[in-house]
Amino acid sequence: MIPAMPAVTASRTRQASHAVLRFGLVAAMGVVTALILIAGVWASWDAAPYVMLTKGREHGTVTVTDCSEDTCTGPYTPVSTGSTPRERVVIARTAAVREGQTYTVIVKPGTDEVLRSGPAGILHAWAPLGGALLLASVVVAGGLRRPRVAWVLAGAGVALLTAVSLTA
Repeated sequence: MIPAMPAVTASRTRQASHAVLRFGLVAAMGVVTALILIAGVWASWDAAPYVMLTKGREHGTVTVTDCSEDTCTGPYTPVSTGSTPRERVVIARTAAVREGQTYTVIVKPGTDEVLRSGPAGILHAWAPLGGALLLASVVVAGGLRRPRVAWVLAGAGVALLTAVSLTA
């Protein structure tokens, strides 16, 4: 060993390895958080563009007459010009869809599937993102040790899901 160079101590080596492990943990939890949020947006995007970008789409109402385990059906009455009446359209069965009720809807192009329109439809379309925000808040709080950011994510998720339940 050269006398002018300090000896590498075990504590410095331990500190360096601890820093590398901490960086790996933060990177892994960051990736998990990003994947959860991307999955929430992906799940929401199945319906969101139809209810948010409504120009040129078929608008109407559906009166729910029959419900199965996953879907409800009923006759479609058009409201917009160019839309055709249908004897039977399908709407996803959620807590917000009940038999005998009439809902304003938008027809998914090329199908007999309809989605709720207006503010209720937009909120219902983004509901999966609300759940993803709640789940991501747990990962951010526990894995990233960022409680303030976690509270913001959780608050946004709770606000979104509360708004969805209030528009039922």
